[in-house]
Amino acid sequence: MLNEGVGSWTARRARRTPGARAILHAGRAVSYAELDDRVGRLARSLGRLGAGPGSRVAYLGPNHPAFLETMFAAWSAGAVFVPLNMRLAGPELAYQLADCGAMLLVYAPEQAAVVAAIRGEAGRGTGPSLLVALAGPAAGEHDYEGLLAGPPAEPPDVPVSLDDPSLIMYTSGTTGRAKGATLTHGNITWNAINVVVDADFRADEVALAVAPLFHTAALNMLCLPTMLKGGTVLIEPAFDPARALELIARYRVTSMFGVPAIYDAMAAAPGWAAADTSSLRMLLCGGAPVPDATIRRYTGRGLTFIQGYGMTEAAPGALLLDAEHSLAKAGSAGVPHFFTDVRVAGPDGDPAGPGERGEILVAGPNVMRGYWGQPDATAAVLTDGWLHSGDVGTTDEDGYVSVVDRIKDVIISGGENVYPAEVENALLSHPAVADCGVIGIPDGRWGEVGRAVVVLREGGRASEADILDFLDGRLARYKIPRSVHFTSGLPRTATGKILKKQLRETHGGSTA
Repeated sequence: MLNEGVGSWTARRARRTPGARAILHAGRAVSYAELDDRVGRLARSLGRLGAGPGSRVAYLGPNHPAFLETMFAAWSAGAVFVPLNMRLAGPELAYQLADCGAMLLVYAPEQAAVVAAIRGEAGRGTGPSLLVALAGPAAGEHDYEGLLAGPPAEPPDVPVSLDDPSLIMYTSGTTGRAKGATLTHGNITWNAINVVVDADFRADEVALAVAPLFHTAALNMLCLPTMLKGGTVLIEPAFDPARALELIARYRVTSMFGVPAIYDAMAAAPGWAAADTSSLRMLLCGGAPVPDATIRRYTGRGLTFIQGYGMTEAAPGALLLDAEHSLAKAGSAGVPHFFTDVRVAGPDGDPAGPGERGEILVAGPNVMRGYWGQPDATAAVLTDGWLHSGDVGTTDEDGYVSVVDRIKDVIISGGENVYPAEVENALLSHPAVADCGVIGIPDGRWGEVGRAVVVLREGGRASEADILDFLDGRLARYKIPRSVHFTSGLPRTATGKILKKQLRETHGGSTA
């Protein structure tokens, strides 16, 4: 059987467009032929080290060409790739490495200290047995570039099917310990096809990757669809708004992915007014709805957002709101991707009617096979082919789905459901409010009431009474929070989601 998996993409691209530019990084361009050569060499070396079919190969570090090379090489060798979030603490990383049973870890120099600590645990069987350093390997470790040295190698002759596991991507763990969503080669492939079809990626795409590739959106909604079409991925190790604007102009960037905070930071940068953004065609955004104020800053320059909704477990695309309908259907997450099905279901599992709230369910060839080593957790979210998102949504008469809130975040006050996202949207329209989160806190009379945790704009002034008075008349009385706490910033995941559990720990408690 041939290699049907995503690991064959570099060879297929090198066959069709060998001279096309695959990667731009630190001013250097790498063609698809060059990328495939490096991937083939690395895959052979990984195979010699024992990274064969089904074994797990992890990567820890910022965005870098080595991330993509390691990923494609692992897939070419039949191994499962495990991208690790470098923002995690050592114990969290050690848990994930042990949980997935990674036998090999490739790491960047910036992670040397935490890897040394993990290495100390490896002798007790809780970490990878093989370490590969991108630079400065310690005693007993392998040098990354050394693995790529030597004569050109034929790609590994390893059969891989679309049903084989390709990626273990750990969820953000906002509701508990992170779980490893196991995605197959078919999941990744069908998601990329969905994105290429629905977002109209082109062969001359220049995609700016400033969001971390260890998260599903930057990798699977931007990077891999671009490479499927034969475009160029411009890799940046971290996001800097001024540099992002400079790169967009210099390399004529056509697309990028970011959470709202990234786009806000670019629009607030000193060079925004003079920046040349005329090459941009697609501004992909996820993680959280784009605020109206952000949309206005970009539409003023003739730029529109392509918003969507997804989750790691769906590889991740479920819904997409294209640029054509971004204003007419503002506030919605769009319609299902071409090869994906989404429905909003009531408590009985039947489809909810237009405007009725229910849980968002997702089905299709992009939905994961399950959580790594956790059959009970898998059974809890996968039922009859449908993935239960845990999110509340509504559908309008045209089939556009709006995400209302997380089921676990819904506040039940006096028997009424209060959806924090609805209250947060109202709060964000206050001219002094820069950011906010709404949580439920215990109340002796109503069971729960809302509390708004607010970040004021620089120079903005507002008291608790000002904020609550502002909401009066904009929301039903039972939806208006009973108290307001002011803070300098909200805890968020790297994808922009508010860490409500942490917010409750910091600002919860009594109604006083």
